[in-house]
Amino acid sequence: MSDIFVVGATGTVGSQIVNQLRIRDARVTALIRPGTDGAALASQGVKVVEGSLADPTDDLARAVEGSEVVISAVQGGEDVVTHGQVNLIRAAAKAGVPRLIPSDFAVDLFRLDYGDNAFLDHRKKADEEFASSPVRPTSVLNGAFLEVMTAPFLEMVDWDRGTFGYWGDGNQPCDFTTIPDTAAYTAAAALDPGTAGRPVRVAGDVATMRELHAALERGSGRTLQLRQLGSVADLAAEIERRKAEASNVTDYVALQYVWAMVSGKAKLDPLDNDRYPDITPTKAAEFAHRFAA
Repeated sequence: MSDIFVVGATGTVGSQIVNQLRIRDARVTALIRPGTDGAALASQGVKVVEGSLADPTDDLARAVEGSEVVISAVQGGEDVVTHGQVNLIRAAAKAGVPRLIPSDFAVDLFRLDYGDNAFLDHRKKADEEFASSPVRPTSVLNGAFLEVMTAPFLEMVDWDRGTFGYWGDGNQPCDFTTIPDTAAYTAAAALDPGTAGRPVRVAGDVATMRELHAALERGSGRTLQLRQLGSVADLAAEIERRKAEASNVTDYVALQYVWAMVSGKAKLDPLDNDRYPDITPTKAAEFAHRFAA
């Protein structure tokens, strides 16, 4: 039985990862912030310890000591995603933990340049710590969460108005995975020593934006008017326009995610789905059917 330490275990992604680890009979310890209710985790047989990524490195090292893999599913700003994860990597090294899965869960950020995506820049910066660390990383890259693709954040699908807007020609293949499927692949990768020191690229579905539109209509049984919002170059210009007027990074970062997909720059290749044949991921149409039910 493997010993896995999870940070961010009460979040949307982290809680699913814990669930998948327990299904696979892993022993799980979860770090939660002081004052956070850990009863749900404890009821799953998870050992709960209080702490924070801002704690002294020695304290974190004592918390993760004895773990075979540390998984980070934290979300937030630079203080957590960059500085906090760097502290976690250093703590893992100090404790002799051989492997760590950082909270990368996205398109292929390693193919992006700094400045292409403000949020992924924080993750790229944290990952640089591995270059001087004995801890070996396994980044799980899943493309875009289907739950996010169909939410208002990316400004593409508007269920209320019945529209689907896209940038580019609509013919660039993109990668989509549900949160539960991403968690399943993450748990499998954590228990797979062969992934040490390399990314694991997975996708529940690969589709162009036009194909995604058709899948969402087919699965939901609803009509979504297809609207081309502009070219990839137009999207880049819109990002720069918003950036110039922005009061916060959230004013434009969603479009940066879209650009990473429709430009093809952050396409996942090759995919590692076949490494885990026991996982049958959810396709976009099936997801839409469940969403609409």
